[in-house]
Amino acid sequence: MKYWLALGLAVVAGLAFALYPRTTPPPPDGAAPGGPEIAMPASLTGKAATGQRAFTAFCASCHGENGGGTDKGPPLIHRIYEPNHHGDAAFLLAAQNGVRAHHWQFGDMPPVEGVTRAEVETIVAFVRAVQRENGIE
Repeated sequence: MKYWLALGLAVVAGLAFALYPRTTPPPPDGAAPGGPEIAMPASLTGKAATGQRAFTAFCASCHGENGGGTDKGPPLIHRIYEPNHHGDAAFLLAAQNGVRAHHWQFGDMPPVEGVTRAEVETIVAFVRAVQRENGIE
């Protein structure tokens, strides 16, 4: 009896997962990939300023000039990427190894060719500064 109950629950859970509609999470208030501009800090210094240049070189073509997203990639200035959900190390792993699509419907992200660990650290500092400016902590 317990076997059949467990099997039945597993089948129901599997069907629920398979049939549950997967939607793209909403962007932050007023922002959408390729949509309204992201609020930028009044000034960037140190790692964040260096990171803005690296972000422009390696990330902006897909994630937008200031991380607001494009039709090729999701916004990084979004609650999905807040530090408690995607820690700083997640950005490094994404750049080094690529990422399987899981939150968005843009497809898999390939590894970023030519970016160094030090550059990714500055990119993260830039992204975190812009996130804070947009109320994402």
